[in-house]
Amino acid sequence: MADWTCDSNEALHLSMVRAQEDKEALGESESYEDFQPAFTYPIFGEEEKIYGYQDLAIDLKFASGSLVQYLSITHTSKLNAATTVDDVEEILSSAIPPGYMTDEADFLARVEEDAVSFRPSGQLLYSYTRPSPYTIDKGKGKEVANAQPPDSESEDAVVFEVYHATWDTPGFREYHRRMQLFILLYIEGGSYINEEEDTWEFVVLYRKRRTEPHLATYHFAGYSSLYPFYHFPEKVRLRLSQFVILPPYQRAGHGSQLYLAIYNHILSQPSIAELTVEDPAEAFEDLRDKNDLQTLFANEQFMKEAFGEESVSYGGGRVESSSYGGGRVGGVGKGGRSGRGGVGNMMTKGKLGPPVDKGWAEKWRKDLKIAGRQFARLVEMLILSRLSPSDVRAMKAYRLQVKERLYRFNFEILVQLEKEERLEKLEETFRSVKEDYQRILALVR
Repeated sequence: MADWTCDSNEALHLSMVRAQEDKEALGESESYEDFQPAFTYPIFGEEEKIYGYQDLAIDLKFASGSLVQYLSITHTSKLNAATTVDDVEEILSSAIPPGYMTDEADFLARVEEDAVSFRPSGQLLYSYTRPSPYTIDKGKGKEVANAQPPDSESEDAVVFEVYHATWDTPGFREYHRRMQLFILLYIEGGSYINEEEDTWEFVVLYRKRRTEPHLATYHFAGYSSLYPFYHFPEKVRLRLSQFVILPPYQRAGHGSQLYLAIYNHILSQPSIAELTVEDPAEAFEDLRDKNDLQTLFANEQFMKEAFGEESVSYGGGRVESSSYGGGRVGGVGKGGRSGRGGVGNMMTKGKLGPPVDKGWAEKWRKDLKIAGRQFARLVEMLILSRLSPSDVRAMKAYRLQVKERLYRFNFEILVQLEKEERLEKLEETFRSVKEDYQRILALVR
């Protein structure tokens, strides 16, 4: 059967198709068609194999804004034995909504129509700009790419917008049925959510291209789903459940911008107590840690209270103004004062210790609406960023603080071990955590 077996990840080709005018406005480096999924096992089974064909090609295209779908299945040969041949279209139809198109000419005509008529559903939450790839390709190169984001009215700007929607948003339920496929294809262990649960919220990222002063086309780039839980006594805890950025937009900071849009939205809502994340993948954990750290570094009042105006902490440990291992975290400039709120060699005591002032930390955690374990980790990273490795007393206080949290978090496992083995495991875990903190801190310097 090997000659009649193909890899479903390789057979499935995805494209975000734009209207002709939109295509002509793209830079040479931009490509939004013919990319492949990371996973197909939720659709084609754990082995990610399709049986009964040679040279199988599954072409699934989306109108880049409305996400109207077109499906084409081709092959050079097909087995006659019905028992061993997979019905590709029938299998796919369990994952995509009915109404997909199979005539390419009709589909391309629909793309042209939707480019003019499609508008995002919901409320605009957030926008940001990037230098136009077209401008970069035409010779301004890295100088443009590394410059400050251009003004949204500039001809060199590409605008991205984030919209908030719920099931009650007109037309959004149908739109979600078309875009949810990307959860299966790019999130390991991802699954469709239950539409009967009516409290889901969504934030959707689009690239916007102006065609005339008051007209624009929109192109889907990614989205996240959120679910509220009751938080005593009268608020809700919002859980980030799914988060996906399409491959053509990855590794360009759009995930961070979408996360910041969600976080800023939560900060603006008095009814929301905090943001939590459901079973995050490692890549998302890094994204979350990096952006949460940058948020704290940028908070002038928090940083002033955290590190004070003196290098000696209230707990007796020594916390230097420079970053761990050299260099400066928080952008310390002339006069020793940070442009992001970091403080140089001025003289007061800081609340981060070590050990941290727990009452002070809990107040800030609630104000910033960050989940408990995540905030504790951020505090540990911040201390490490300013901790002198040569200060034995401070390092001991820091080690005890981190181990206390690790012990509480892993209590059910550790309590079953003998004391000596338990201490060894704690020390081993501490060293691993500290090493990972150093890696994450390097991402924000």
